[in-house]
Amino acid sequence: FVFGIGLITSISVLTSTAAGADNASNALSVCRNGFYLALGAGFILALIGYAFLPFLSIFGQPADVTALTPPYLSLILISLVPALGSMALKNHSDSLDRPWPSFFIFLGGVFLNIALNQLFIFTLGFGLVGAAWATLISRCMIVIAMLLWFEKSQRLADFTPNRWIAKPDRVTFSSLFALGIPASFHLIAEVGAFSGAGFLVGHFGEISLAAHQIALTTAGTLFMIPLGIAIALTMRIGNAAGAQQPERFPAIIFSGWLLSLCFIALTSTLCGIWRFDIAALYVEEKDVIQFAAHLLFIVVIFQLFDGIQVVSGGLLRGLEDVTIPAWGAFVSYILVGLPSGYIFAHFGGFGAVGIWYGLALGLFVAAVFLTLRVWMKMRSIRFTK
Repeated sequence: FVFGIGLITSISVLTSTAAGADNASNALSVCRNGFYLALGAGFILALIGYAFLPFLSIFGQPADVTALTPPYLSLILISLVPALGSMALKNHSDSLDRPWPSFFIFLGGVFLNIALNQLFIFTLGFGLVGAAWATLISRCMIVIAMLLWFEKSQRLADFTPNRWIAKPDRVTFSSLFALGIPASFHLIAEVGAFSGAGFLVGHFGEISLAAHQIALTTAGTLFMIPLGIAIALTMRIGNAAGAQQPERFPAIIFSGWLLSLCFIALTSTLCGIWRFDIAALYVEEKDVIQFAAHLLFIVVIFQLFDGIQVVSGGLLRGLEDVTIPAWGAFVSYILVGLPSGYIFAHFGGFGAVGIWYGLALGLFVAAVFLTLRVWMKMRSIRFTK
């Protein structure tokens, strides 16, 4: 799913660039072909997921859990198709400065999912499979609602297809792939590092693993605002690039960094002060709360690096600079973050905390690299225009 999300970020870049150039036909082509790409990627990723179904026992989970997984996972894998399709349409509309209608459509999908969970899991007694059906149906309804809105919206009429079935455009597809594939590997490197950290922490026992999950969930929640800023910056700087107005770049770049830093300063302060209270929201066990509070103090530190790296990465995507940042992410997270965490944990005497020191170091390297990359791109573009 993360790979698919990275792949369709290319829609945001190309749509915002086309909008900046006031090229409605290009934007329309990106919308249609991006939707095809999302549906095709969802289908292929679902097939890959199905290939793993017979081998779920390799994860060493309890037999009863493993037995319950295939029927649930089968439906969730199918739901990747409408999930990525709806996100492709949302990326397109957001890039045309129309974020609120899609926001409310997706929010409606969340409430529909809640209602269907209640119906299928409890009222009809389908249990875990009922949850999967709720997810699949709500994701399909979101796609339908997005397509209906595109059909009715006057403001989007010139930038969205009148008919969705047409021959794919090879040039547009190539552009989407060229931007989307590196962005996908960038995301996989980052998410993979944090997923891998969970396996490493698990070796230190269930208290460490529970504390890790608390810290990771909290950090992930706080990360949503810088991520949203990064997405907006991708579109803004792409729009400026499409309009051939590089003089707008400094204001976009510095405002993005400043917004991210201000938010991080606020959340870091609150997280540091209330770290024990935050941990207590999840569990009652004192040992877990104590250890989670320790990890949350590290979250306070690495939020700074995390916010800066995601914002800088968003800016670079808007400038269609994705390949070198993807390699930078691989080095930062996979070659620096995880190995250093392992060394800190097992040879430095830090235990599970050392894994988080490694993650913080990886984020620091990524933040420095991506920030310098943005600075260099800004200077080179301004001086060559």
